[in-house]
Amino acid sequence: MSSSKLSILVVSGSIERLQMAAMVASVGAVSGTAITVLLSMNSLQFFLRDTRSLPPPEGSFGQIMAGKKIPPFKELFENAIDLGDAKVHPCSMAMDVLGVKTADLDGFLASPLGLTKFLTDSAGGQMLTF
Repeated sequence: MSSSKLSILVVSGSIERLQMAAMVASVGAVSGTAITVLLSMNSLQFFLRDTRSLPPPEGSFGQIMAGKKIPPFKELFENAIDLGDAKVHPCSMAMDVLGVKTADLDGFLASPLGLTKFLTDSAGGQMLTF
């Protein structure tokens, strides 16, 4: 990667996009890139501590993935945190809209982050949106 930091904005709730965002985060973190992920809008619901629902597929590839031995996106995000310099934040605005408290979220998530702070911290690096 050409930059030492990568910001990933995840707003989609499809399995393909969540999977790709997690793969980019984990590979980037293991490669020595500082990774900051912001989970917002349709993605945040899949990081609730008690959720058992899986994201719907966007297309046929998502359906095909279901039958394969692919590490789940949450596991990949956790690997990024454990094996590299990665932080995965819930979006504070999305939490407000959904009525979600920090205690309701998966334990591996970092503290809530607003979009303004995310964008400010992202300056000078690369940004991807899923």
